[in-house]
Amino acid sequence: MRIIFIGAGQIGVPTLQALQKSSEHELLAVVTQPDKPVGRAKRIEAPPVKKAIAGTTIQILQPARIRDRQAIEEIRALQPDVIVVMAYGQIFPREALESPRVACLNLHASLLPRWRGAAPIQAAIAAGDRETGITVMYMGEELDTGDLLLQRTSDIRQDDTGGSLHDRLAQIAPEALLESLRMLAKGNAPRIAQDNSFATYAPKLNREDGKIDWLEPAEVIERKIRAFNPWPGAFMKTDGRNLKIFSASVVDLRSKPGEILCSENELIIAARKGALSLHEVQLEGKRRMNAREFLRGHARSLRAAR
Repeated sequence: MRIIFIGAGQIGVPTLQALQKSSEHELLAVVTQPDKPVGRAKRIEAPPVKKAIAGTTIQILQPARIRDRQAIEEIRALQPDVIVVMAYGQIFPREALESPRVACLNLHASLLPRWRGAAPIQAAIAAGDRETGITVMYMGEELDTGDLLLQRTSDIRQDDTGGSLHDRLAQIAPEALLESLRMLAKGNAPRIAQDNSFATYAPKLNREDGKIDWLEPAEVIERKIRAFNPWPGAFMKTDGRNLKIFSASVVDLRSKPGEILCSENELIIAARKGALSLHEVQLEGKRRMNAREFLRGHARSLRAAR
């Protein structure tokens, strides 16, 4: 089939590469976000999917908005059979959705209708879900509400972070898509309406979402620390600076929420129920280190967590 891939994030790269290698399909073009300034130095960088096809002859389109008339006309002109979308970050207009001959498919990193929205991976870990997966769905005009074609599940491990689960889902997505395309080609692809009564929503995250609330139970905070690693990062305030927390474990101690209980080798902070022993941390402006290293230089300056 003649396919256009539309995406921006790293999670879509293995799926794009699978389409490149496929002898059954012709990759007509890649549509991605414009190059943007990144980091403190504001260096202009290309989206991951653009970097993935650097040096190839595949056509690249980078419209500021997929709704722009020129972008829609350029997509139509390529006469795709299927449009594949993964981690693009924009809502599609009806004209774009209707441009492929067969279907416009979206790959979403959850088991829809659970965790519609921009941050399904973090939401699944933070909620304590036991499994998640990749959903291939027919795209509609509303966010993540389209009919289901296929789902592939993956267990959520007790030590999973947002980063590790992201990478695992990225690896199961290509086969989910290729199987979906095979069913479409044979004309036996299912189309199952989502049950909206089971829908949950995972909104886009920002840095402030990572601020820890020590009035929550320790097990809830521990899940959020893993969910928000690497983005947006979990942190607390101490001595006027952010202390980023990469990993921690729940311990059976009780004290006033936010109270710091540290010994020579262990940094423990009380929550509403239980407490957390911090493992890896990074003080604002400093390097990442384990709790023991951190305590050597900062134990006296620690104040109650905020």
